[in-house]
Amino acid sequence: MRSRKPGQTLSRRSFLSGAAAVTGVAFGTNAFAGRRPQANDMLDVAVIGVGGQGAANIARLLLTDAVNIVALCDCDERQAYESFAKLPTAKRYSDWRKLLDAEKTIDAVLVATPDHNHAIISIAAMRLGKHVYCEKPLAHSIWEAREMARTAAEMKVATQMGTQGHAYEGSRRAVEVIRAGLIGEVTELHVWTDRPAGWWPQGVLRPTDVQSVPDGLDWDVWLGPAPERPYHEAYVPFKWRGFWDFGTGAIGDMGIHNLDTAYWGLELGIPTQVTVKECSPGLMAAETKETAPLWSIMELKFPAQNGKPAITMMWYDGGKLPPEALFQGEKLIGRDGGSLVIGSKGTLFTRTWHGGQNDADMFVLLPRKQFESVPMPPPSVPRTPSHHHEWVDACRGRGTTLSEFGYASRLTESLLLGNLALRTGKPIEWDASEMKATNTSEAEAFVKPTFRKGWAL
Repeated sequence: MRSRKPGQTLSRRSFLSGAAAVTGVAFGTNAFAGRRPQANDMLDVAVIGVGGQGAANIARLLLTDAVNIVALCDCDERQAYESFAKLPTAKRYSDWRKLLDAEKTIDAVLVATPDHNHAIISIAAMRLGKHVYCEKPLAHSIWEAREMARTAAEMKVATQMGTQGHAYEGSRRAVEVIRAGLIGEVTELHVWTDRPAGWWPQGVLRPTDVQSVPDGLDWDVWLGPAPERPYHEAYVPFKWRGFWDFGTGAIGDMGIHNLDTAYWGLELGIPTQVTVKECSPGLMAAETKETAPLWSIMELKFPAQNGKPAITMMWYDGGKLPPEALFQGEKLIGRDGGSLVIGSKGTLFTRTWHGGQNDADMFVLLPRKQFESVPMPPPSVPRTPSHHHEWVDACRGRGTTLSEFGYASRLTESLLLGNLALRTGKPIEWDASEMKATNTSEAEAFVKPTFRKGWAL
């Protein structure tokens, strides 16, 4: 933990500066060497995965005015170039293991790598006593998500999954509306996304031609724990998300966002049954052995608990939507995603991937006329300037995070069960206490994958 020095990395103004030199040393297993940050201390943070969403996270961290970004790591210099250039005094690494071994005094780590590397990096950092912010979905597999939650609790570190909509005013207000009973008893839930929608390839076969690894990319580090395969431009940058070895498809990418408000407000547990209702091009086609399908419709059954009834959730991706009648004449802002929380007294409609950041995208209660004069319940969920502020404050002992790894693990597991059904081609009967699909042994390989030699947790 250091106070900010003149000319150091982290004012918003200095974020527009030039580039620095690469540093790196061998990876080890050192005990936590730094002191716990205090409430008014600046937080020394390392960011692993600094292109794309990682760059957006850097900008948001700087807005907290409480962070020194002291180290940056990315195994693809082509993607990292802009962040490297904008933070000239931050040390550079291409291998996160070398960063964690060298930067013993950092307080926290932000992880924004592809899904398959989330757990191995986050757990390594937490075992060193570092606070961790990890992008969504929390992990690539159910076992990894649980291990992340277990390690966070054991190490007593501040954690946050990167569901920034969790901090929006509309999302927290929607949670209060649901819990206050304004829409009555909820037994039905619909969640959808347009992804992949051209964002990344799905329903494709593995490429068979041989390509050379481009300069600036450490393919071994990029693969991490994933099974060995040759480099191909079909996977990077960003095109990896539909491939089962690296990503979690549409339900992992956007389901985490689009379900979050309802999952939180309804205080859902883990589904006991997941069934694929429709799917393209077909569950057991060669393409869906390698990648997620182009689109799917799934049913998830959440059990009754804590005096609340069982809830049936329908999931739609690839541009599929719930029945038109459920929208009660309401127009979609876009097709990118949303949810319908259907209660005995009304429906809460989130019109995008969160509950609402401002009036233009705020959730609505249906039918509109019925709720025109109904007052909103008083605030009961804490407010925060941003998801990143909340995490930085928690790292400094100021309050707690609301998308911490315990919550994030349950949300992630609930949705990854959908991928078990897609990958096995069978309905899933899930025993959460045993972390096991009771009706098929084929799911076991996907609940806890086999990690590549040298990259096991």
